Amino acid sequence: MSPVAHRATRKVYLRIVLPLFVTSIIAYLDRVNLSYAALTMNEDLGFSDEVFGIGAGIFFAGYVLFEIPGALIAERYSPKWWLARIMISWGAISGLLAFVTTVWQFYLLRFLLGIAEASLYPVLYASCIPRWFRARDRARAIAILLTSLQLSGIIGAPLAGWLLGIEWMGLKGWQCLFLLEAIPAVLFAFVLVFCMADSPEQATWLSNEERAYLVAQQAEDVAQRGNLPRYTLWQALTNAEVVRLCVIYYLWLTGYWGFNYWMPSVLKSASGWSNIAVGWMIVIPMCLSLAFMIFIGDSSSRSGEKRWHGAIGLFIAAIGMFVGTMTERPAIAFAMMCVTAIGVYAPFGVWWSYPTTFLSGSAAAGAIGLINSLGNLGGFCGPYLTGKLKESTGSFQSAWWFLGTSLFVAGLLMLTLKQNVDARAKG
Repeated sequence: MSPVAHRATRKVYLRIVLPLFVTSIIAYLDRVNLSYAALTMNEDLGFSDEVFGIGAGIFFAGYVLFEIPGALIAERYSPKWWLARIMISWGAISGLLAFVTTVWQFYLLRFLLGIAEASLYPVLYASCIPRWFRARDRARAIAILLTSLQLSGIIGAPLAGWLLGIEWMGLKGWQCLFLLEAIPAVLFAFVLVFCMADSPEQATWLSNEERAYLVAQQAEDVAQRGNLPRYTLWQALTNAEVVRLCVIYYLWLTGYWGFNYWMPSVLKSASGWSNIAVGWMIVIPMCLSLAFMIFIGDSSSRSGEKRWHGAIGLFIAAIGMFVGTMTERPAIAFAMMCVTAIGVYAPFGVWWSYPTTFLSGSAAAGAIGLINSLGNLGGFCGPYLTGKLKESTGSFQSAWWFLGTSLFVAGLLMLTLKQNVDARAKG
């Protein structure tokens, strides 16, 4: 790598990937803090497992409705300003959850939170990253970006466990959790606007040589895909490969969000540990999945292969859930929870680099918005059905079998995807 290329790449990671990384950490903290709040909130407010499951899942109903429009607005105008809007609105609504007193207030704010956060990840994957990285480099960049999911768990789990044990100005621990984790979203929105640029051409922090290098890299990437079919937005949304991706992502997120929202409750039920202990123990599977995600993303970027790099993780996650239901020993159940976390997180970097291997521009933004929105219907089904099955059977066993089956079928379908472009274009 030439000195100019090295400097340009370093600046892109510092001024683009790092702010997006922090944005994703804050987003995920605000999205899943409900799973920790439930350890005391449900009892304080008299919420049943089914009510909690609906509240966790209804977030994704609002998310789905505004996913594609938001992604298209960001692609057409300004990704960084749209991200700032998302952060301010979701921070405000997340903070209001601290003052919920009824079931319907809970449902309404969770629904509005989904609307506020809609299009966040399609903007990251389809609008931000492709403007700065070639197709063959995106899996590594996205994998690094998505390690924020685990890092938020590493930070958020013990923080949540600690906050649940405090009372401040008459507020209970779960109320402090919602309020204090909402503030960074609003504040960082302003940092994002001044730190980022929407494209190399607009980046005042690049030298002329660095800017020319990045623009040339983008032109080379476009030329390498010159023989591929060009899609309109409608063609992309109705493309058979995109439809297949929607189905896979729906099944994957059914298992993913069912596992994530209920993981603290399952761990506490199986172990009898305190809230603080549960928070600290969840750091372990998050650390393991973090390392595995980086490894999978780097391996995919080096080889260009995507299907097996994604599917193997889902198979591992399914095995962890299946085996976890067959034991009553807390140590083995926790070990299988670690296995599930490794598998369910690992493929994300590879996954979101796939659509941009055959789509670009508004077609990519719209298609990724569709994949993410329809996939996130699984974010409603997974948590809701887990709560429903737990309430009807008295245990998490049948719910875990259901979630594991969803992950296993998603892995099988991932192997049916067409050969990726990166394998042909790598060079």
